[in-house]
Amino acid sequence: MFRFENPVIAAVRSKEEFLSALSSPVDVVFLLKSTINDLKEAIDAKNSSGKQLFLHADMCDGLGKDKAGMQYLAALGMDGIISTRTNVIAAAKAAGLITVQRFFIIDSASVHTALESLITACPDCVEIMPGTLLPQIEFFRKNAKNMRLIAGGLIENKEQMVAALSAGADGVSVGKKELWFV
Repeated sequence: MFRFENPVIAAVRSKEEFLSALSSPVDVVFLLKSTINDLKEAIDAKNSSGKQLFLHADMCDGLGKDKAGMQYLAALGMDGIISTRTNVIAAAKAAGLITVQRFFIIDSASVHTALESLITACPDCVEIMPGTLLPQIEFFRKNAKNMRLIAGGLIENKEQMVAALSAGADGVSVGKKELWFV
């Protein structure tokens, strides 16, 4: 299950950021950019650190975004995946991975489309972006009652993290390294 003891999630895009996240107090790391060749080393490192690792499956070069690709990740020992695609979420769930479905909220129509997708995909967790949209966080909290809620993107400071958590987010994914240590 997705851990939220520390609601801050390190969102990393490089090996340097990944290694820094492993030595930070966060419990969960989102690996946003990778290649299939880097996964075994990343999983070995996360196993040594005791953290949970979630791969942004849509952004992993060389990985099939299908049933076989998700089974491969599960066999490697990946904890879970992030995806914007309902079919990838379904394949990952079938493979036993924890799933985070990411939605970009750009207008009122995207809010309703996201809620409809949640009914179909039933991910373990939903991430809405940008994470500074406090009324939308409150709306998702009320309408996606059984799902964990993450606010991500454009969070630049501790005050924005606190505001997103106060609006109903269970966690915040942030790329700014200094926020991993708050």
